[in-house]
Amino acid sequence: MKIDPKSKADLSAQIAKSIRDSIISGDMDVDERLPSEAELADQFDVSRPTVREALKRLAAQNLIRTQRGATGGAFVRRLSYEDAYANHITTSTLLLSMNAVDFETACEARYALERACAPLSALRRTPDQLATMRAEIHRQAQPGLSDESFCDSDVAFHRALVDGAGNPVLSYQLAGAVEAMQPLMNMITFTERNREMIVGLHARIADAVDAQDALAADAALAELTEYTLSLGEAAMNARTQKTPSS
Repeated sequence: MKIDPKSKADLSAQIAKSIRDSIISGDMDVDERLPSEAELADQFDVSRPTVREALKRLAAQNLIRTQRGATGGAFVRRLSYEDAYANHITTSTLLLSMNAVDFETACEARYALERACAPLSALRRTPDQLATMRAEIHRQAQPGLSDESFCDSDVAFHRALVDGAGNPVLSYQLAGAVEAMQPLMNMITFTERNREMIVGLHARIADAVDAQDALAADAALAELTEYTLSLGEAAMNARTQKTPSS
């Protein structure tokens, strides 16, 4: 593991990258103990606070875990898809909000990914995942449900549909699409949407998944895609036509 002392890049970032590269390449195994702070400081010829900052970076990326006591130290962490979900969702949310991704682009990406999952979910979903979808449809149909609660239920419904595919890689990729894109899309469309229409489409998706009818599940999701795009267009037109207050 090496760094370039002459580089303009922060030394702690270089150390973190060097250790991360060793973990990713397999040079360091899961649960392997990293050298001590003093040993790393000597190895990289830096101060211990610099090493400590590098370790904090690695911990924030869920690449290492720390343990106290006589047998403690920093260890290579066994990263699971579930552990990575939160970071992926946060990154996706920031990318969407900071880079001004337009509604149509976000919608296209989000549903293209989900339509890859729907046929698999129709074949592999568990009874619990189907029950979650049904429960959220019932919740969405309740009168007086707030917009925020409807959005939360919408996300939970689609999360169950995605997880029903039984593919952790797809679930990870769609964590950002469903739990980052969906709330932002709901924020744009909530003034225009017809809840009864959405609940009906959700029911059709759940019925198709229940019947293990992959084609029907995809067809209903395709209709939901088109409806969502039309909502976004209507919302944007309404904002454009709104007269600014003086």
